[in-house]
Amino acid sequence: MRIYMDEGKNILKQVVCNQCGKALKVKNGILVEGVFEGNQQFGYFSNKDGIRHSFDLCEECYNKLIEGFAVEVTKEEVQELL
Repeated sequence: MRIYMDEGKNILKQVVCNQCGKALKVKNGILVEGVFEGNQQFGYFSNKDGIRHSFDLCEECYNKLIEGFAVEVTKEEVQELL
């Protein structure tokens, strides 16, 4: 869950893991801790048509989630941009 300082959602105030409630580190409006951001807009063939779900998971909760998958997530090395 993301909380912003302004109505335009430009300045990040706080990020909380939706699973465990842990407050993630934010400094000067910048998230400085690993987080998984889920964002899904459901479409026509869904019972949730026209609804958007969004949530944040800390790395620990994300790891617990993917451990339960029957098919492993696809992993790819990427070059980090600074």
